[in-house]
Amino acid sequence: MNLEPIPTDRLTFRLPQKFEDVADERRHRQERLVAALRLFGRFGFEEGVAGHITARDPEHPDHFWVNPFGMSFKHIRVSDLILVNHEGQVVHGSYHVNQAAFAIHSMVHQARPEVVAAAHSHSVHGKALSSLGVRLEPLTQDACAFYEDHGLFDDYTGVVVDVEEGRRIARALGSYKAVILRNHGLLTVGDSVDAAAWWFITMERSCQAQLLAKAAGPPVRIEHEQAKLTHGQVGNDLVGWINFQPLYDRIVRSDPDLFD
Repeated sequence: MNLEPIPTDRLTFRLPQKFEDVADERRHRQERLVAALRLFGRFGFEEGVAGHITARDPEHPDHFWVNPFGMSFKHIRVSDLILVNHEGQVVHGSYHVNQAAFAIHSMVHQARPEVVAAAHSHSVHGKALSSLGVRLEPLTQDACAFYEDHGLFDDYTGVVVDVEEGRRIARALGSYKAVILRNHGLLTVGDSVDAAAWWFITMERSCQAQLLAKAAGPPVRIEHEQAKLTHGQVGNDLVGWINFQPLYDRIVRSDPDLFD
């Protein structure tokens, strides 16, 4: 056996794909969107008809692809996705749009043109932490991805069906990657579906860790300088994309009907 070190340029390291054809890029975003939704279902992020992930269309940036209203995350396919315009009208697909998905996501996509995807669901620990009206603290390395990089929408006015309420949420999000919606849950964004989905998954787990730590006793916070340093290491969208890849591979292998 040859034990000489292998040059690093001969080792595999995946990076986000670049597209020259808009149809190929659209299909790629759709496939990632469906995979993310299946993962949300597997992780128990569903709560009845609540929850949605959107992906901006690469050809028509004021339109977004989203899961249909009332369809389980656990069995959604590419062929089930709907395309919604800036007025909340379905222009492709056979199902209704969740009005809360339109009210929130349309304003987020409008306010943040660099954002490709946004994810929101009523996950248990996100809901629990949101009821306290507090932000995530730098208690763990993973939580540092959100250090000084998430907002708090410190209000609750019922189910969000008005675009003005969506506009207020977008303002609370600001330039951050995430926002905690008080008494409601979490919302994350990214420059890819992969990143937005990963931020939601790891934010939900960070909420769980914070709740557990504070229930056990006074936690030790990571100091400001170290938290900032760690944010720089783990908090950018490329890192979010990379972290999502093992989950994507797993769901594609276990759910071969995803892309029907």
